[in-house]
Amino acid sequence: MYKRVLLKISGEALKGDTAFGIDAPTVKGIAKQVKEIHALGIEVGIVVGGGNIWRGKTASEIGMDRSQADYMGMLATVMNGLALQDALEQAGVPTRVMNALEINKVSEPYIRRRAIRHLEKGRVCIFVGGTGNPYFSTDTACVLRATEIDANIILMAKNKTEGVYDDDPRKNPNAKLYEELSFTEILTKNLQVMDSTAASLCKDNGLDIIVFNMNTEGNIVKAVKGEKIGTHVICK
Repeated sequence: MYKRVLLKISGEALKGDTAFGIDAPTVKGIAKQVKEIHALGIEVGIVVGGGNIWRGKTASEIGMDRSQADYMGMLATVMNGLALQDALEQAGVPTRVMNALEINKVSEPYIRRRAIRHLEKGRVCIFVGGTGNPYFSTDTACVLRATEIDANIILMAKNKTEGVYDDDPRKNPNAKLYEELSFTEILTKNLQVMDSTAASLCKDNGLDIIVFNMNTEGNIVKAVKGEKIGTHVICK
């Protein structure tokens, strides 16, 4: 069982079956699963995306300044992080939101040593604001934070997707689920698990990833226990 994990939750996962925004029952369900692994004594960091509210890259494609659009995306992650914090604290889990942006009224500034101290004291740390810089995805922020806090593994929770496939399973019912992959295969086969910057950072720092379906009850617990689930992306 892993001692310290970094859980990556996409913004799309927070919207549940709705078309947009934050679905309260879905967020509560995530909080319940996080509480289960927290109760096992595992130190948990979380990075949340903002795609359920805003996508900077998409906005830039329709003419908005890319940097401006990306900063708006970072603000979307703050909203998601606060929603997740509320759900976790209602479930009785001590939580801190740590922000790469300076929004001190609602969150703490991200400081690496302080984050590690929070984790050691049994607090779940929710990292928001991405890296604090435009042109970097929350996937890259996830790998960066995992590396900084010395996480044992990244748990990449997907919305209604069992893992990594060789084709889009929603369009191709014969798509094959990979049980194991290397980061080299992700880059050469263009499998869209994460962007190339994040994948390269994982490979360079020897950080494995488990990609799994977070909508299946108990999957997060199985992942932290090292049970066979989803797709294991390993550094080869």
